[in-house]
Amino acid sequence: MIIRHSEEMKTILMEKMRGGTGTVTVRHLLNPDEMLGKGRLFAENILPPGASIGLHPHHGDIEAYYFVEGNGVYYNNDERFEVRPGDLTLVDDNDSHSIENTGDGVLRFIALILFTGENK
Repeated sequence: MIIRHSEEMKTILMEKMRGGTGTVTVRHLLNPDEMLGKGRLFAENILPPGASIGLHPHHGDIEAYYFVEGNGVYYNNDERFEVRPGDLTLVDDNDSHSIENTGDGVLRFIALILFTGENK
């Protein structure tokens, strides 16, 4: 069993994450070793206005974003989608994605990376 208070979660600031702009706050909800070999990331991401996570590929895993606050633009390969609270995105294995905060407030989302069969 795990009970972890927010102040106990590892939080890091990522400058120009994946070639993006600004500083992204990443709060790890679970550590990779707590994911039982099924994935490598379960985290809250916070992007201030104008910040972005650059376009990056996924190989051997998939990544879901669940948006809880703010507005942004999500790119999956060459496709562009506007996102808002309650939306979910999923990038498939061997695809690329990025996200940009286009709103006036923070863009907050939960990210989950799970391994595909090729990476178990």
